[in-house]
Amino acid sequence: MGSNLGWTPIDNEWRRQISGVDGRNREIFYVRYIDWFVTTPLLLLDLLLTAGLPWPSIMWTIFLDIVMVVTGLVGALTKTRYKWGFYAAGCAAMIGIFYELAIVARANAKRLGNDVHRTFTICGVLTLFIWLLYPVAWGLCEGGNVITPNDEAFFYGCLDFMAKPVFSIALIYGHWNINPARLGLAILSGEERAEQLLKKHDGSPPNGHSHDQTGQNGSTRQNGANGSHRALNTEGAASAEVC
Repeated sequence: MGSNLGWTPIDNEWRRQISGVDGRNREIFYVRYIDWFVTTPLLLLDLLLTAGLPWPSIMWTIFLDIVMVVTGLVGALTKTRYKWGFYAAGCAAMIGIFYELAIVARANAKRLGNDVHRTFTICGVLTLFIWLLYPVAWGLCEGGNVITPNDEAFFYGCLDFMAKPVFSIALIYGHWNINPARLGLAILSGEERAEQLLKKHDGSPPNGHSHDQTGQNGSTRQNGANGSHRALNTEGAASAEVC
């Protein structure tokens, strides 16, 4: 976007009497939505893993995020007032994301301990506050054509800076003394993984020993059966002699 690439002209629904937004077209930077399509699911994944949510809940939240980004892009590329229908759909998806973060994930993080809950709350509140400003920016920029593309770039740039680098620093700092195993995560190095597999292998009985033991049991049962047959034959012979 800084190189003035990744945009397409879209006819304005409203032509304002303000310099910079009084033209027939407006620059729509679709490359911004490509960036959000890649990065916002990763941000949500980091936050939801912090809360220890199960994978079905995580995938559902990421699906809502993708719906939000795609509907925002389609709405921005729509020339007529139908763009506000896509805008409403994106806002509905955002409400679903906020519910998962503020209600479901926060309750789950609270069960994992005060430090996990504190980290999730700080990063979650930051995410909710910053993300809530994106629909406002969309309405003033792609939707309503109120502010100029230069002001739009500054507005979105500030939001992206808070939502990505600042969020990431806060999350890493909060995770500094949290054991990933408490969150249901097993993060092992190559050597640790090899040691774990070696211990697991040493703890199980060798296959040859199991087969030998099985063979011995079979031999014991067979010898017992042979002994029983010999005993019966001996008793039969003794009975014949008596007769």
